[in-house]
Amino acid sequence: MNSVSPNLVSLATTKRIAVTGGAGFIGSHTVDRLLAAGVQVLVIDDWSHPSPEPAATETLRVDCGSDEAAEALARFKPNAVLHLASKGGVQVAARDPAGHARRSLASTIALYDAAIKAGAKRLVSASSGGTIYGDSQKLPARETARAAPLSAYGAAKRSEEVYLAALGKRHGVSTLALRYGNVYGPRQDGTGEAGVVAITCHRLLDGGSPRIFGDGMQTRDFTFVGDVADANVAALNSRRSGEANVGTGRETSVADVVAMLIGHSGRETPIEMAPAKEFEVRRVCLDPQRAARWLHWRPKVDIAEGLGTTFEWFAAQKGRP
Repeated sequence: MNSVSPNLVSLATTKRIAVTGGAGFIGSHTVDRLLAAGVQVLVIDDWSHPSPEPAATETLRVDCGSDEAAEALARFKPNAVLHLASKGGVQVAARDPAGHARRSLASTIALYDAAIKAGAKRLVSASSGGTIYGDSQKLPARETARAAPLSAYGAAKRSEEVYLAALGKRHGVSTLALRYGNVYGPRQDGTGEAGVVAITCHRLLDGGSPRIFGDGMQTRDFTFVGDVADANVAALNSRRSGEANVGTGRETSVADVVAMLIGHSGRETPIEMAPAKEFEVRRVCLDPQRAARWLHWRPKVDIAEGLGTTFEWFAAQKGRP
């Protein structure tokens, strides 16, 4: 799961990489891979959702769009910047879309600008395949499909992509937006509103019942965090510009995921049904063929293996055998 990609051989000798959100869920897995290859890494993270296992590297605890972050980037002089910092999910953005735009979109644009001024020639940014396509008429969704977000969160992510491409073209910097599926795995924060896998693991291990919103037949492209970290590394090592899906190309229902996690728990427990959430896309499935062509990346961990690994990690965190 944590093997170092051969692509990192060149990164180790030539790259200084700044990673925003590098102390968080996806960021910590990615930074682990970079550090293991000897890459110089600066993490910029506001510590709002730190991983329980953050990497031991230079870390600046500030907002990625702050003046302090810009000054740190100017000193560090990164060859590339990986932007993973995010503030709130679909429901948070829905409750306060203007506030979300100020906190997240404006901060991201400031980060792009600061990275370019610091001399970065490669910008890779996390986007959302789960929200940008909306209720796509054709699945798995391809990057050529029209962006049709249904939520404020998806609209902000699409806006980030547009700014990324525009600034890259203006300044001669290569840029790539990675449209993630529903990322899950060890180190995910299961205490908030998003992340059904982590939340269900917590509830099962605490003796509670899993909760499903709606009928459970909504599908997602569940993508293991180790595979996503590998995609991040491959993107940093590429010069392709545009957008690329990072997903499995497979739909899995929320009900099936919850059932598999119940099986891993060894418990017999009822499922608590709750009203469906607003602004949620019904079906999500991402075509990963462009990532295969552009980045030579393919997902390796299937949903059964990934859920087992994830449940074991959460169990270990709680001291369970």
